[in-house]
Amino acid sequence: MSEVRLSVEPRTEFGKGAARRTRRAGKIPAVLYGHGTDPRHLALPALEFARVIRENGSNAVLTLNVENATELALTKTITVHPLKNYIEHVDLLVVKRGEKIAVDVPIVLTGDPVPGTLVRQELDTISVEVEALHIPEQFEVSVAGAEAGTQILASQVSLPSGATLLTDPETLVTAVTEATQVAEEGEAEAGAEAAAE
Repeated sequence: MSEVRLSVEPRTEFGKGAARRTRRAGKIPAVLYGHGTDPRHLALPALEFARVIRENGSNAVLTLNVENATELALTKTITVHPLKNYIEHVDLLVVKRGEKIAVDVPIVLTGDPVPGTLVRQELDTISVEVEALHIPEQFEVSVAGAEAGTQILASQVSLPSGATLLTDPETLVTAVTEATQVAEEGEAEAGAEAAAE
């Protein structure tokens, strides 16, 4: 995963009013913390940060240019307004080159199973410990040609060298079932719900 540079400003005003003023100015209030440093209050450029997250995902490593110095950071938490869908606040974590960190990486299923089957994805992400500058964007799990009864566990997901699986290896990632079996289960559930009413 590539590093992304962002020019950020320190924030000197705090509280709800100050946060609103920051957002009106096209910036996002943020806090940078970690490695025993005092939390630093920053203002991120809203459009640039949103583009970075859209194009690189939330595991993008950011090189923050702040007051003529650079700091490597990883997005820890993004708070989005529940109704208006804009980013209200961001928590950033200081990372160091060569440091291993724990991250959740998305799982993407590829390929088509044999006809007459359905794929159930049970896990959207798996947790791994990986070097901060080598976080994978996603893990691809192929279900190409998989037959009914096929199960893929977290331990079977192919990890890059140097990455360590943190998710329980026995956790089910995806399962391939017969399409008729799933339909019957759905009908049985619907029948049970109707009987309960």
